[in-house]
Amino acid sequence: MKRRELIKYLSVAPVAGAALGSGIPLESMAATAGATAKRDVIKELGLRAAGTYTTMTASLMHDEVVDTIESASKHFVMLNEVQDKVGAKIAEMCHAESAMVTAGCWSALVLGTAGVLTRMDRKKVSLLPDVSTFERNEVIVQKSHNVGYVHAVTNTGIKVVEVETAEQMEKAITGKTAMMWFLNSSGPMGLVKHEEFVAIGKKHNIPTMIDMAADVPPVENLWKYNDLGFDLVCVSGGKAICGPQSAGILMGKKDLIAAARLNGPPNGGNIGRGMKVNKEEVLGMYVALEKYINTDHAAEWKMWEDRVAVIVGAATKVSGVNAEVFVPPVANHTPAIKITWDNTKVKITPRELLKNLQDGSPSVEVMTGQDSINITVFMLKNGEDKLVAKRLQQELAKAAVS
Repeated sequence: MKRRELIKYLSVAPVAGAALGSGIPLESMAATAGATAKRDVIKELGLRAAGTYTTMTASLMHDEVVDTIESASKHFVMLNEVQDKVGAKIAEMCHAESAMVTAGCWSALVLGTAGVLTRMDRKKVSLLPDVSTFERNEVIVQKSHNVGYVHAVTNTGIKVVEVETAEQMEKAITGKTAMMWFLNSSGPMGLVKHEEFVAIGKKHNIPTMIDMAADVPPVENLWKYNDLGFDLVCVSGGKAICGPQSAGILMGKKDLIAAARLNGPPNGGNIGRGMKVNKEEVLGMYVALEKYINTDHAAEWKMWEDRVAVIVGAATKVSGVNAEVFVPPVANHTPAIKITWDNTKVKITPRELLKNLQDGSPSVEVMTGQDSINITVFMLKNGEDKLVAKRLQQELAKAAVS
């Protein structure tokens, strides 16, 4: 398929039955004989490599995604048409009525909430975030879910009503209730679980939204919450899906997605005009999602376990060092390692070890706990597990008591 056919492809390409990791087949860029070497700006600026958290620039995009972004950059298209066709493909893959690509999960939360507040009323669209005249301007949130991410929702001007139990939730629903918001990573801590939460929303005809930003794998989560009946589902694009970090997905009911789009770019006079997603990112997000869904996830999990074993084996060769393998219950649900040590045998604090790993060559970024460091492996390139293992063993051995 020629690059100029990429946009046309979206109207005819099948979703199901794609070859493993195929994405959209694109011609590769042939290297020109004698071409000037590409500029390595990362090396030039001395930037350190890291992992999948937002502050660490999230994931690495696959070649198919980068090729799509590069090829799309050579064409002018109508942005609404790209969103229409990509949204239809994403919705089909994820069991939703409709979908759109957003400027990250945060943008999905803002635009989705805005759509709930305004529907297709352009006067209301122009007023956000001033919702003082809106009949419905409150959102119900469980107390354990009422953390920093709720600011995306309150950016629209909506007021949080905090509850703890299902009984409190029922009583909190009034004529002012516009939406109910569920933070998936806090799901295990809340008293009202997914099914009951959705049932209460449906009983009172109140739209329900779930923020599942980093909650794939498992891949089934991409359609699980649509199938459960959430009206809006918000996902990050730049973590395990390996799409552009600045992209995300908002999917759900057709009328609410249409209203969300009215509140976002390329439209003006609204709360979301600045949340632009260029055509390259919209198309790149589509290809990344398609590739992720068609990945051999069992083989991928086995690869992560093998990488974990390499690091655990190296670290525990140092006397007094212990390693525990765990899987976070919701967000970043992949095999990870908790490294602890006997302070009488290894004289170093977690913060000191983190700093030594950061400052060494190659630089290694880890997370710290009160008495441990945590390491995740699912964003490492082939062979980098051995580099991490070597560096970790070196730093622990240097701190070991002779």
